[in-house]
Amino acid sequence: MESKDKDTLASSYAADAVAYTPDQGEIRGRDAITSYLFDLWDAMPDVRYNQTGRHESGNVAIDEGIIIGTNTGPLRMPNGETMQPTGKELRIRSCDVATVENGEIKSHHFYFDQVEFLSQLGLMREMTSH
Repeated sequence: MESKDKDTLASSYAADAVAYTPDQGEIRGRDAITSYLFDLWDAMPDVRYNQTGRHESGNVAIDEGIIIGTNTGPLRMPNGETMQPTGKELRIRSCDVATVENGEIKSHHFYFDQVEFLSQLGLMREMTSH
């Protein structure tokens, strides 16, 4: 994640890979998945990933961690609009489940809390418990 090399990232996915995301839904193809990730990285150029857990079984890898970054670039929203930078730092818990075939990611499920994401950007009131 830190190197942000587009070719290296693209080569880790199968040409017909499918990603499932909480914000953009299903994304098909290596190029589309790479573009999705680079859109996020453009929105948070200093983004880093602190891995807190890793689990593997057969051809499935599960990574748990915290995504940390500052929103200093435009962010593409699910409705197609572009949000201007907020300058706010984000710390988002995440989990990824990847299935690998022939050394390439064939399917990738991204999990993160959109309420947490939008709240930290200041776009949604913080949820409070009663």
